[in-house]
Amino acid sequence: MLTLYKSGGKMNRYNVIVLAAGQGKRMQTDQNKQFLLIDDKPIIIHTLNIYERDPNCTSIILVIRAEEKVKIKNLLQQYSWSTPIELICGGPERQDSVYCGLQAINNQQQLVFIHDGARPFVKQAKLNELGEAAMRVGAAILAVPVKDTIKQSINDELKTLDRTQLYAAQTPQAFHYTLISKAHEIAKRDHYYGTDDASLIERLGQRVELINGHDLNIKITTPEDLEFAQFIMGQWKKTKEG
Repeated sequence: MLTLYKSGGKMNRYNVIVLAAGQGKRMQTDQNKQFLLIDDKPIIIHTLNIYERDPNCTSIILVIRAEEKVKIKNLLQQYSWSTPIELICGGPERQDSVYCGLQAINNQQQLVFIHDGARPFVKQAKLNELGEAAMRVGAAILAVPVKDTIKQSINDELKTLDRTQLYAAQTPQAFHYTLISKAHEIAKRDHYYGTDDASLIERLGQRVELINGHDLNIKITTPEDLEFAQFIMGQWKKTKEG
């Protein structure tokens, strides 16, 4: 039985693990994509600002590559932060990096959000929905319905999947600390690697609640994504200015 932690009837506060240790090979650049600019700011700064603005976020665990620690420190010093940011070196795979981040969290009574550093456009309202669902159920993710027809190919046999039942998972994903920590420990013991953190929860037979995300909450992976991100930022600025 999971214990639900509440704070004054509002969404429970949380720590967030932000993953910025990937190599981003598909970006076709000689630097970590987290340092690429959108509107004159690095992607990772835009992402961190999401949580800097959220009063429910009590700390940020930023998981990085060891060889980039000095560069990240220097970058963070160029901005003002009220939310504590702790730098943690990641592992060889994304799941290893999340595990490292989990080990760095001291307040295990709060929820844990896990977020891709290259996903800088999640909306505050979605953070609220996600946290409320995770508080109730123990695990929740953002996801959007698949729009394209999805084909499955097995041994040269093609099968069309029912797209009304298919969703594309996004981040952040939110969990009770005890639940996600247990899921990672079991996966580590079994040498199992999932495609996201929710898959480790699903593997235990635990429920994961799906919260409708939004299409602009993109993960910047390719040069084309970066161009689209520039467009999104331009539209957001127009909306704020209007």
